[in-house]
Amino acid sequence: MHVPDGFIDAPTSAVTGVIAAGALAVSLRGARRELDEKTAPLAGLVAAFIFAVQMLNFPVAAGTSGHLLGGALAAILVGPYTGVLCVSVVLLMQGVLFADGGLTALGVNITDMALVTTVVSYAVFRGLLAVLPRGRRSVTVASFVAALVSVPAAACAFTLIYAIGGTTDVSIGKVATAMIGVHVLIGVGEAVITALTVGAVIAVRPDLVHGARGLRQRLRLRVDGELVDAPAVPVSPAAAPASRRTVWVTGLVASLVLAGFVSFYASASPDGLEKVAHDKGIDTRAKEHASAGSPLADYGVKDVSDARLSGGLAGVIGVGVTVVAGSAVFWAVRRRRDTDVSPVSHGL
Repeated sequence: MHVPDGFIDAPTSAVTGVIAAGALAVSLRGARRELDEKTAPLAGLVAAFIFAVQMLNFPVAAGTSGHLLGGALAAILVGPYTGVLCVSVVLLMQGVLFADGGLTALGVNITDMALVTTVVSYAVFRGLLAVLPRGRRSVTVASFVAALVSVPAAACAFTLIYAIGGTTDVSIGKVATAMIGVHVLIGVGEAVITALTVGAVIAVRPDLVHGARGLRQRLRLRVDGELVDAPAVPVSPAAAPASRRTVWVTGLVASLVLAGFVSFYASASPDGLEKVAHDKGIDTRAKEHASAGSPLADYGVKDVSDARLSGGLAGVIGVGVTVVAGSAVFWAVRRRRDTDVSPVSHGL
């Protein structure tokens, strides 16, 4: 759903830029309450993982593909304020380095893909957790539904923005029908990816999932035909940093493999917005990207002739740049401890 330059007029782009800037300012303040030395590195990893998975377009209908937006995944893993920042970092890297999503449309893309998806998904997620039984399975179910809803919500937001500042004379009803219809299907893919990822992290480190805080379950054993809580097992202070480091390294390796290798097998069909824009004639007003001359434009490395190698290198570079940029931002805004409560070094 990356909106290129030319789809939305300058005044509307400027207004969405102001909205995006305000959202980022609020998110920077809010992220300070969500992040600490333990979770800041995970937030950088989440941004890199979203970048990697967005390279994996999956087919959803004849001649159309979709990819992860990531707002729901980020909000549930690291919190809604940090989630907005995660997706925004990804969009900035994609726009500047890979010519994906217009630079004058950056405000549109942040408002649509970062702000709307995160706010809508987290509201749905929290609403479902309020009525579902308290447990890890409920977190996974709520993640699925929240992600599913967030994608057509973003499609609705784009339609509204286009109704206000679209540069072509196309029936808004037709745009809305096409956009929402295809993005409901894309939402199913988003929901599956989000639920699987959240479920995988909960299985190994539920304390690292922002949306699962307060939902830890004690192990229960059957004794004389009755279920009783198992005794709590003390955790070594040195084990937690090592475990977080394992999660971080595993996630980074998975991101590099997805972006550097699996992405070569992604669907080459246009994504939902590209397909709708082409079918409705919206893309006739698209402008050449300001970063079209970037050595990484279109997710390939300039002067590398082998398509598989070029795309793989671009993906690996993108993951590396995103994790560094994201980690720098999140480490800078994290909540600092006034005093150390333990002599143990606080690593990843």
